[in-house]
Amino acid sequence: MKRLFFAAYMVVATAQLCPAQTGRQTQQLDSVFGVLARQNQFNGSVLIADKGKIMLKQGYGLTNEQTRALNNPQTIFELASCSKQFTAAAIVLLKRQGKLSYEDKIGKFIPELGFWDKVTIQDLLRHTSGLPSFMWDMQDAWDHTKIATNTDMINFYAKRRDTLEFEPRSRHQYNNTNYALLASIIERASGKTYADFLTENIFRPLKMKSTFVYNRREHPRKVKNYATGYVWAQGSFDKVVSEDPAYDDKSVYYMDGIVGHAKVNSNVEDLFKWVGSLKTNSLFTQKEFDEMTEVGKTTSGKSIPYGYGFDVSKREDRFSFGHTGNWDGYVSFIYQNMVTDRTIIILENFKLGTYPFKNINEILDNKPISVEFKPSISIKESEIQKFIGTYTDDKDSTEHHIISYKDGHLFYNTDKAKYDMRFYPISANEFKAIRQGGADGVLKFTRTDGGKLKMEMLEGASAIGSGVRAE
Repeated sequence: MKRLFFAAYMVVATAQLCPAQTGRQTQQLDSVFGVLARQNQFNGSVLIADKGKIMLKQGYGLTNEQTRALNNPQTIFELASCSKQFTAAAIVLLKRQGKLSYEDKIGKFIPELGFWDKVTIQDLLRHTSGLPSFMWDMQDAWDHTKIATNTDMINFYAKRRDTLEFEPRSRHQYNNTNYALLASIIERASGKTYADFLTENIFRPLKMKSTFVYNRREHPRKVKNYATGYVWAQGSFDKVVSEDPAYDDKSVYYMDGIVGHAKVNSNVEDLFKWVGSLKTNSLFTQKEFDEMTEVGKTTSGKSIPYGYGFDVSKREDRFSFGHTGNWDGYVSFIYQNMVTDRTIIILENFKLGTYPFKNINEILDNKPISVEFKPSISIKESEIQKFIGTYTDDKDSTEHHIISYKDGHLFYNTDKAKYDMRFYPISANEFKAIRQGGADGVLKFTRTDGGKLKMEMLEGASAIGSGVRAE
């Protein structure tokens, strides 16, 4: 697939703020996302509301690297695992219609998998089933040139007859297989496709006109204002799609036909309608909503912080729910605090994008910012390149930290693992990580008493790794 060019700097699409968005907090929020966008840490659309008032509704960066179209609040993104809440919602509606119960064994609707005779629909909803992961199993035992569907996945396991990884309800273990099977149960219980059932029973009633199920490789079509998901090519700042040889993730192709765990597409405006419907009981009764957001328990009594398609937090006077997603160059984040009535919806079309959750809450709560996203400073190329080299680890002389240079940034790897982490300069001898997989550290370079160059990787004030350069 053709490689897409990504400039060393990022175009930031900051649309004019509407009248409802004026005010100091809105400007602060916009500033945070603007800094992140300029640092290659954010590319997408945001909607933040507090007590029902929209504080920020904005797009940043590009929907497509080739057309150079800009992200905006109407831009449509793949939701990845944030799709699960809609799958769960469909199950709740089918229960209301009398077509299933949460206690039904999955074999009632999927007799091919009847050998998993202890697994219930509720186990699928709460991730307490003990089922194997199709994401891992099909990686090793599926023809990567063929796009798999839900039926293929069912037949795959019907033939293998894998044993459960643990006794149902004894543990909570997040697993995409659960929600892929729920999608098949929706189809068999309703007599409709997964996509049609969601459209007719959720999206259309809520006037979510830009929300739909989309398998963009299995059934490609032209979608207006659609964001293409991107990743960085290994060792460069070129943005490519996941299956490009420069990144080479074949799973996004051969798993494109499986739905339920992912494949719902939407924009921040439609998702705001969705969250609003949950707050006001316009689609679900209070009893149904309580079931969807109940904190369950394992057979040993351990709390399960997961409802029906939602991560759930309930502690004393606190109650919030939401979900995250990360797949195929897309990042999604949906959060609703029911006590403070705060809504945060973030959709991104760049795999390494971040969502500054703590900063958002501090701004809206009028608190000082505890974690600052420091901007890059301008340093001569030669001043950055002087840190290039191989650093022998202080604690393990067999391990080496490898620092390289590309387009004004330092790259970090080791001789044992290719992390491909990128750092931008924040001072003459300090470089901040472009957030990647949870890493949010700083590389700091100093001289030892003997004059050798020393590298420290810091997480907050703590050193999590260090080494001295071999001269």
